[in-house]
Amino acid sequence: MSKTVEIQIEKSRNLISGLRKHLESGVGGGVTPSEIDEMEAKLKELDAINQECDRLRAELAPKVKEMNRVLDEVKSVYANEKKTLKGYYPQEKWIEYGIPDKR
Repeated sequence: MSKTVEIQIEKSRNLISGLRKHLESGVGGGVTPSEIDEMEAKLKELDAINQECDRLRAELAPKVKEMNRVLDEVKSVYANEKKTLKGYYPQEKWIEYGIPDKR
């Protein structure tokens, strides 16, 4: 859970609790029960979406690590092949092989 969302959920829960407590005692502060219910429904929606995001982040993290590993391998192969071509052909021919370097 992101810290910002976590803090907002906790603050909202505390506010709802306080509003309900004072509403029962007859001092609602201008807030109606339906407004509290609406706020609580939105909070539940936020919590559900946040939990889904956490689940997706947990699934995504290993894939990102795998992608970065493969990216490193591709970069290494690219660098080796580029170095070989640069050593084998004159600079004027590099562009024919997709090497944009000019030095």
